[in-house]
Amino acid sequence: MNNSTVVSSRKERFLHKLKLIGLVPQPQTNYLHLKKTTPQIKEAEEEEHHDEVAAVRCPPGGAEAAILYTTSLRSIRKTFEDCHSIRFLLQSFKVAFQERDVAMDLGFRDELWKVIGGGGRVVPPRLFVRGKYIGGADEVITLHEQGKLRKLFDGIPTVGLPAGNCGCAGCGNLRFVVCTNCNGRRKVVAIGGGDREGGGGGDFVRCLECNENGLMKCRICS
Repeated sequence: MNNSTVVSSRKERFLHKLKLIGLVPQPQTNYLHLKKTTPQIKEAEEEEHHDEVAAVRCPPGGAEAAILYTTSLRSIRKTFEDCHSIRFLLQSFKVAFQERDVAMDLGFRDELWKVIGGGGRVVPPRLFVRGKYIGGADEVITLHEQGKLRKLFDGIPTVGLPAGNCGCAGCGNLRFVVCTNCNGRRKVVAIGGGDREGGGGGDFVRCLECNENGLMKCRICS
């Protein structure tokens, strides 16, 4: 028996003993390979999860459109400035988008809360593109800085600003005008009876053409 045979036999006996006590050496993991692939796998999983969640958050009329929920109230400065920043960003892309001001119409607020879900208060701005929820100001700006935001609008019609950058001639880009039916009073003279405000025999009923602020959507740009 030569020396190589003896060494091999000793090695086999040694490995056999280790196996009996559960200390068999495990194959070395190529950590360098994992280091290279893990970020890509994680990013792909995050994108897939985002798509799954976003797919079920589609506001009315948003399947093939870009919809931005904002507020025109200045009581909370950061919220107002965030809305202005995201609006300006979308305008710089020159893409057509629907702006829904929750301060102008509580119906938009309820609509947003229902779409987002969770039962909590949702603070604008909130962006949806082609039926998918993109996020608030932080998420939108992050996507823009990563160069991923612009491509989300592929397929969305582009628009140009009118001469003089004056916007809509009907509402000045406010999307709402004073109700032409009641002149913003939210009441109209009752004709032929009907459900009178207060449930009594008054001469006025609630105007059905406007919202709680006496405003109606602009018929030119809405």
